[in-house]
Amino acid sequence: MTQSEAQGRLPGIAPVSVVDIGSNSIRLVIYEGLARAPTILFNEKVLCGLGKGLATTGRMDDEGVQRALAALRRFHALSKQARAVSMHVLATAAARESENGPAFIAEASRILDHDIRVLTGEEEALYSAYGIVSGFHDVDGIAGDLGGGSLELVDISGKQIGKGITLPLGGLRLSEQSGGVLEKARAIARKHVKDAALLKKGKGRVFYAVGGTWRNIAKLHMEIRDYPLHMMQGYELPLGEMLLFLDEIISGVAAKTAAWQTISKSRRALMPFGAVAMREVLDAMQPATICFSAQGVREGYLYSLMSEEERALDPLLEAADELAILRARSPEHARELARWTGRMMPLFDVSETEEEARYRQAACLLADISWRAHPDYRGLQALNLIAHSSFVGITHPGRAFIALANYYRFEGLHDDGQTGPLATIATQHFLDRAKLLGGLLRVVYLFSASMPGVVDHLFFERSSRSDLDLEFVVPKGYGDFAGERLDGRLQQLAKLTGKRLAFRFE
Repeated sequence: MTQSEAQGRLPGIAPVSVVDIGSNSIRLVIYEGLARAPTILFNEKVLCGLGKGLATTGRMDDEGVQRALAALRRFHALSKQARAVSMHVLATAAARESENGPAFIAEASRILDHDIRVLTGEEEALYSAYGIVSGFHDVDGIAGDLGGGSLELVDISGKQIGKGITLPLGGLRLSEQSGGVLEKARAIARKHVKDAALLKKGKGRVFYAVGGTWRNIAKLHMEIRDYPLHMMQGYELPLGEMLLFLDEIISGVAAKTAAWQTISKSRRALMPFGAVAMREVLDAMQPATICFSAQGVREGYLYSLMSEEERALDPLLEAADELAILRARSPEHARELARWTGRMMPLFDVSETEEEARYRQAACLLADISWRAHPDYRGLQALNLIAHSSFVGITHPGRAFIALANYYRFEGLHDDGQTGPLATIATQHFLDRAKLLGGLLRVVYLFSASMPGVVDHLFFERSSRSDLDLEFVVPKGYGDFAGERLDGRLQQLAKLTGKRLAFRFE
């Protein structure tokens, strides 16, 4: 069979590209389409150092300008090759503040054959905030986006975004202003942060950290602590642990570890200055936790282009449903499971929070995405696909729950060497809930053959019999599904939950 279009791509949307011209790096990201949970088709970054020397000369670095223009020629060609139907080009601190910025923007526009939007500091803070809103569920805290030339700070509560501010504390700028002396950098950062009154409103809330230097700090923390899930989005640490780790970076202790070598050489020099900036922000804010974001200005800008209806969609459930469309035998069956398990949970004495209900629904939508794998590896493939997919709107414990629920659905309700690392992230609460959901799916899948039309007619109900707690009611017309395997699965669920269970075929 010959197909002109890939079947692994979502129908009805076309690629869009975003070029982000920053003070330290220039990046091209091509997304599958303008969607609530955009998937990256292509991603490339060039560290040009446009802002090098800007603090002292007032000009962008000449060598950096030439590197940037060469990168933009390549990015223009790549965008066309990827069949992007639209391009959005954003420029930040170096371009807006430098004497030679207008000439650079004019030449860059000619190369890209596209207008370039030079963001003000307030606009940069706004789009960074949109990036947080688009990537996290129920946001409450202050977002900080550290670039090469500036630091943007903005207060976010739900979808309410305050007026952002910009401080001249980008990693590259701070390094140059201090002459490479960390103590001097700390004094400069403290002076600017002291005047940032909005940080006082963040006490006890969350600090959302955005930007390449801060993401590399999180990556280093993961490596040193041997964290089992190398997923930046939603990586969260308590304030005390974060402060201690920042001190290790600033003092040079972290640089003596083997993990330091996992950070690219081009990033290592600025990490202590990024740590200084974060340390001063956290001291002033005193948040409860620090949460790292893989999303920022680029994703926030795309989010700003959507309608209110599109923005209101849940990015986790949208992404899970899309993956079901691409990989499940029947997306409609997956949606049936999401509804059915929601009705069954109260019968097993489970009262779900909104967050837990979202995760359960996502787990059901993803319950059949590994069916093409060899039967012996379907559970492991589901575990890996879900744990390592680029979902947003989810915590790390929630991600572990979804992955483990689908592992148990295939492999049985026991823990082994495959579940150990994720189980440490999931917490006992989510681990127990994952086994319950996996147990329910193991029973009901034996009726459905992974196709829709049956599940909605099946249900548990409280039994009037003294020797039973719940009966699994199978209506008339479905009696031929009876069999030993069904009984075995139901008794596994009974053992797990401590409830006395039996089928009732009507």
